[in-house]
Amino acid sequence: MRVVPIPCLTDNYAYWLPELGVVVDPSEAAPVLDVLGGAALRAVWCTHHHHDHVGGVPALAARFGGLRVYGSGRRPIQGLTDALGDGDRLDGVEVLSVPGHTLDALTFVVDGEAFTGDTLFAMGCGRLFEGDAAQMWASLQRLRALPDTTRLWFGHDYAARNLAFTGAIVPTGRAATPPPVAMALERATNLFLRADDPTVAAAVGAAPGVETFAALRSRRDRF
Repeated sequence: MRVVPIPCLTDNYAYWLPELGVVVDPSEAAPVLDVLGGAALRAVWCTHHHHDHVGGVPALAARFGGLRVYGSGRRPIQGLTDALGDGDRLDGVEVLSVPGHTLDALTFVVDGEAFTGDTLFAMGCGRLFEGDAAQMWASLQRLRALPDTTRLWFGHDYAARNLAFTGAIVPTGRAATPPPVAMALERATNLFLRADDPTVAAAVGAAPGVETFAALRSRRDRF
């Protein structure tokens, strides 16, 4: 399946899925419309309610009559037409509830592509704005279980900063590259996915698992 990244704002990504007529996380409408180039937009998938992921929804809904807007519904999203929950399936799309960054966070998985919003980034994860460390660690373990070949599409480009953070704790030979990133690489090099690895735990001086995850998140917040 073809996925077209759409840079938005300063470091956001929206994504255009032309085969499905879907846009993921349109933070603003103008860049999306430029990429569509007259193609019909059928639906929008919202990974969570933050404005830098849904700010373009009202303008897109005004432009495309009958637009379906999908999201959790646990937080207000202007223009939402269909509320989704964990385990829902939407035309072959698997919906995962992944709370932590926000309580309404969703990941959409379809044909080996996963749109993780602000839950999982290249070598990083989202800040804990609404959830707690235990929730986010559980969500990351769910994502970590996706097949090796799953391509991950993130909500922001934080790769360079996350690489610097990672290298300050456990050196890695990985480069800072734009999405997509294969899950196999992320699982091997993302410290937040490796919080139960004794090597990572020892590097931060915490017990493997949620304690190490919380220590990593706290350090990244201050980095």
